[in-house]
Amino acid sequence: MAEVFTWAEAPESLSLTAGEVHVWRLELDQPEHVLAEFRSTLEDHELERASRVHFEKHRNHFVVGRGGLRHVLARYVDVRPEEFRFSYGDYGKPALAEGQLRFNMSHSHGVALFAVSTDRELGVDVEHVRADFASEDIAQRFFSRAEVKTFNALKKEEQVAAFFRCWTRKEAYIKAIGRGLSEPLDAFDVTLAPGDAAALLRAERGDVARWTMFNIDAGAEYAAALAAETPVSSIQFFSL
Repeated sequence: MAEVFTWAEAPESLSLTAGEVHVWRLELDQPEHVLAEFRSTLEDHELERASRVHFEKHRNHFVVGRGGLRHVLARYVDVRPEEFRFSYGDYGKPALAEGQLRFNMSHSHGVALFAVSTDRELGVDVEHVRADFASEDIAQRFFSRAEVKTFNALKKEEQVAAFFRCWTRKEAYIKAIGRGLSEPLDAFDVTLAPGDAAALLRAERGDVARWTMFNIDAGAEYAAALAAETPVSSIQFFSL
């Protein structure tokens, strides 16, 4: 599937067909009335978790991210945002206790992404691009041998973008399979070179054919990726 990015305002009536994925983008810096509305939808344990965040800006981002997720999910089912109850897998992947939808979320530096489907496991990741983080030392520590070889063969001016393509694709995959960082990041290969479509190339679990990867244009200072169970019939991109 060609990767086409148009962030649109969602229609009033939303539905998901088999194999379809919707990706939402939300700015986490929101006015006080939105922050208050989103805060009112959170459960006590979410509010308690937010209260442990040291900086007010980051506390607010947490509230907007979790409240935004609830508002997105409520667009698809007849449930009010405050009524959703989440369960968590062995490695922390969230799911709806009622199981109506599949979803995943990620946030970085004031931007959140939510991916939603009815019948596909999903993983999404967004990262703020930082040149000081995209080093050969970090790549050697976390990337596979094949990925490090590809990374080192690139021109210096191509390496920062390639680093974050690799990082977000790997994070999206481990979130999709629900194992988080318990899955070694060097246990599988993804594409990262300029011009290469997002793809899972090798996995020790032998499930390469199960997953499709997509690059996501989350903004000029960001890298993002989606991993979803094959086949994906279409993707739509919405701004919240």
